[in-house]
Amino acid sequence: MSQGPRSGLAAVSSALLAMSRHLEVRDVLKTIVASARELLDAQYAALGVPDDHGGFAQFVVDGVSDQQWKAIGPLPRQHGILAAMLQEAKAERLADVRKDPRFEGWPSAHPEMSDFLGLPIRDGDEVIGALFLANKNCPKPQGSCGFTQEDEELLGILAQHAAIALTNARLYERSRELTIAEERSRLAHELHDAVSQKLFSLRLTAQAAAALIDRDPSRAKGELHQVAALAAEAADELRAAVVELRPAALDEDGLVATLRTQIQVLDRAHTARVTFAGHGVKALPAAQEEAVLRVAQEALHNALRHSGAEHVDVTLDRRGSGAVLRVTDDGNGFDPQAIRRAGRHLGLVSMRDRTSGVGGTLTVESAPGKGTTIEMEVPGG
Repeated sequence: MSQGPRSGLAAVSSALLAMSRHLEVRDVLKTIVASARELLDAQYAALGVPDDHGGFAQFVVDGVSDQQWKAIGPLPRQHGILAAMLQEAKAERLADVRKDPRFEGWPSAHPEMSDFLGLPIRDGDEVIGALFLANKNCPKPQGSCGFTQEDEELLGILAQHAAIALTNARLYERSRELTIAEERSRLAHELHDAVSQKLFSLRLTAQAAAALIDRDPSRAKGELHQVAALAAEAADELRAAVVELRPAALDEDGLVATLRTQIQVLDRAHTARVTFAGHGVKALPAAQEEAVLRVAQEALHNALRHSGAEHVDVTLDRRGSGAVLRVTDDGNGFDPQAIRRAGRHLGLVSMRDRTSGVGGTLTVESAPGKGTTIEMEVPGG
């Protein structure tokens, strides 16, 4: 056997071993893309996992810097060559993708690509992804593609195993989600029983204190002390349960990644453009991270459901050892004082409580027709 095929098989073997080491879907996707680019010696590689709405649930690239990726903008839609691979489920090998009649252009910040090799990733009859590479690092005679038939066959082998790795990762995550759901159901039952018992005792003790207040003030005072103790125990039970019910994504991915993922989902689900930018934020204590996430969710809900906004921008910036969350929309806006007088708080009370509970500050700037900005600052550890 010649040196070339041995090298190719060794590279495929290394790629398959790398994929088998990961169980998280995102890690598997990154490994597939990096392995494909290295295996075929290409400048760029990408893998898109389609959603059911004409876009991509996930899109991973290799060979593009973070700055380039940010400048490119939103995730691509299912069109052009990408759509062809997803719909026709066959490989595409092109000398110049820009000259293909199905090519529909790309954003101005997108790198220039010429020769192209792409193929679907299939699980049985279902297409679960599209893997493609561009700009083979080799001399290319005029009008010819740098990617060869051998490259296509190697990528096909990789794609078959990528389908297995991706399916296994999905099954693992689904199993973990079910485990988390079962655990949360258990905690909910325990919380209900424990707090219900505390509140029942609290009510009886309060009633006893009320009955004694006139004829035996001293005993009534003792009963009221017991009320305070029972209330403190109930609050401790609730706090402990809240810690256990902390969103799993925060523990696994961190605050910035969790916010980015949730905002990408909202951007696809709503007509309004929803964007996120995070700058230099370090890990915060668990309570602060959860409070920031919950306030962001509440502010986004208000902006997308009630404001009529066309654009909602979310930023998370470092400030000292803490962080500042800012949610800005160009919607209808409102008069905060009038809202407060009318008793309609749009979740502001909840956001203020969450913020103050972690030692932070919340400010709301809004006016009719001027949009709304909600800013939350929290301290670090």
